[in-house]
Amino acid sequence: MDPLSGELTTLREFRTSDLEDYLAIVGDDRVTAWLSFDSRDRAEAEKALTAIVERSMQEDRPDYLLAVTRRDGDSVVGFARLGPTGVKAAHLGYAINADHWGRGYATDASRVMLRLAFGTLGLHRVSAAIGPENKPSITVVKHLGFSYEGHIRHHVFTNGDWRDSLLYSILEHEYSG
Repeated sequence: MDPLSGELTTLREFRTSDLEDYLAIVGDDRVTAWLSFDSRDRAEAEKALTAIVERSMQEDRPDYLLAVTRRDGDSVVGFARLGPTGVKAAHLGYAINADHWGRGYATDASRVMLRLAFGTLGLHRVSAAIGPENKPSITVVKHLGFSYEGHIRHHVFTNGDWRDSLLYSILEHEYSG
């Protein structure tokens, strides 16, 4: 897949050479506190990255997990994912390196992913499940036009405990591109 550009970011396929940048995200407790998995060590990150690269090469790929880079460089500052959840539906997830928080990268990358979802992929619905304390992520989806759907109790087991999630979604006809 060709890289996709936003105003601040470019989304491209991951490469195995992205390991250090990927590890800086998935190995950082500040980031994974908000994700559905615990921090990964180098070996776990390398295994996960290899799987991401392999999935991206499948003709009928199961998901779109893309590296987020700044427009002015090629180093990975985050990732964004669309994972299927049903007929013409996907779940949006994203993470940004903690050293790059607050710069608009998550919003920009998510906007690019919505363009992929509702344009190229022809989806009808995109959802996002966010921890109730993750105010910055809630702001991202609200800014992009997502609607609040409800509170999911004990939705994710991560970092040694159950975590609730708030569910948000946007439908194709609500997306303003």
